[in-house]
Amino acid sequence: MKIAITTDTNAGIKQNEFDCDNLFVLPMPFLIDGNEYFEEVNLGSNQFFEFQLGGSNISTSQPSIASVQQLWQNALKQFDCVIHIPMSSSLSSSCDTAKMLANEEEFKGKVFVVDNQRISVTQKQSVADALLLTKQGKSAKEIVNYLETTKKDSTIYILVPDLKYLKKGGRITSAVAAIATILKIKPILQIQGGKLDSYAKVINTKMAKEKMISAIKKDIESRFTNLQQNQKLQLAIAYTYDKSIAEDFMQDVKNAIPDLEIMYVDPLSLSVSCHIGPNALALAMSVVVK
Repeated sequence: MKIAITTDTNAGIKQNEFDCDNLFVLPMPFLIDGNEYFEEVNLGSNQFFEFQLGGSNISTSQPSIASVQQLWQNALKQFDCVIHIPMSSSLSSSCDTAKMLANEEEFKGKVFVVDNQRISVTQKQSVADALLLTKQGKSAKEIVNYLETTKKDSTIYILVPDLKYLKKGGRITSAVAAIATILKIKPILQIQGGKLDSYAKVINTKMAKEKMISAIKKDIESRFTNLQQNQKLQLAIAYTYDKSIAEDFMQDVKNAIPDLEIMYVDPLSLSVSCHIGPNALALAMSVVVK
């Protein structure tokens, strides 16, 4: 069967980034000062941060039902079935909506929604794995099974330099944000299994980088020791707004963990950027298909 892979821009994938014809990417919608924008359509990264730094009121939204239907209809014109990889259900209801749509008569048995519990560079890696498995001749059932059984085989650590965006989005209280600002505390968040949680608190960027690298090393020794023959570990670095901070960090990571390849140095998705603001830095690791 000819298999299409569909996802959304939360994965940080550009429309023509992968050299393939079976990938379809759905732009995520944003409401900015009362106007609707779509990522990579009429809203790029630079424009987004101009709005954010300018104090605009920005909120995220899930894709409309009609847009998801159109995405799958377009894919099914050329392919026999669709594997859909949305952002984690722990961070958005868009996955549950997609599952509901996949049970409609038009798509039942043709569209398979994978709750891969990932976002940003780890979601992107899941898409890359799915594309590679299609090239290897795996069936839709085999690909879905692989993505679901390995959904927790990834981790992201994120340094948040300014708590005001977490406060604005209701993720923390104003009192907590004020105290952290006075004490110059910089939180490190983690995403494992889809949930965004607090991991550590540090007082400067240098300590934060060291803490994230240490956390990844700990994960290598504890969580990712039982790799299958067709798997390997792979790193990725992500950032918001300023790529130079990611490029500087990349050298630190290479020196500390020389045996693992850094596959991506990518912007964090705008959905994540909306809640953590500019100049954030992330280090991620995933189990990937060889």
